[in-house]
Amino acid sequence: MKMRATVAYNGSGFHGFAINNDVRTVAGDLEAALAKVVRSPITITCAGRTDKGVHGRGQVISFDVPDDVDIDPVRLERSLNGLCGPSIVVRDVQVATDDFDARFSAQWRRYRYQVMTGKHPDPLRIESAWHVWQPLELDAMNQAAAHLVGEHDFSSFCKRVKVPEGEPEKSMTRRVLEAGWREGDDDIVEFWVQATAFCHQMVRSFVGTLVDVGMGKFDPDAIPEILAAQNRTAAGQVAPPHGLTFWEVRY
Repeated sequence: MKMRATVAYNGSGFHGFAINNDVRTVAGDLEAALAKVVRSPITITCAGRTDKGVHGRGQVISFDVPDDVDIDPVRLERSLNGLCGPSIVVRDVQVATDDFDARFSAQWRRYRYQVMTGKHPDPLRIESAWHVWQPLELDAMNQAAAHLVGEHDFSSFCKRVKVPEGEPEKSMTRRVLEAGWREGDDDIVEFWVQATAFCHQMVRSFVGTLVDVGMGKFDPDAIPEILAAQNRTAAGQVAPPHGLTFWEVRY
């Protein structure tokens, strides 16, 4: 039986989502909990891997349960939350169609990044927002973000993953559907970005470069030149992971 679940997690205590030997990961905890409940090894697929320290609110996973196992989605949700909470919370569990795949069935993903702009960091939000004490020009940041929308080669904003010798480099071309900043609560500003897919560190590189724009280090209209360079050194800083949340997936 094919199942799907929506998962939220605080990434602070995890070395990313994907299974990684000898360190704690979100997928590792989920697979261990599923195996305990189902009494059979379970391998999950996620809508998008997140790095160490990145949070999730609307991450989606899919997995197969052996046909001879009688699974009630409500009971499975309750059992998983008892084993994984509160750092991981399964928000819902459903029976999925046989052809559903959390990664390949997705139409788009959305991320939120929070930046704290006050003079002093708020200790209660320091795990979920990047503190930038310099004043930021939000209009300039939105002007710059508009250049990111559309289909581009985002090599300047992505960390290349080493491929085995003899294999071709993976394409860094992606289609961004929306990108922009807005004011949040108190001294928080939020960057929201939606795309059909993302490459490694793409959102954090967007945020770091756009914050550099907001501090006057880049002109807003420099983004097309950065894109054209197709070189990571052309862009600005990479924002830290803890301000980023994988917010939503649409199928």
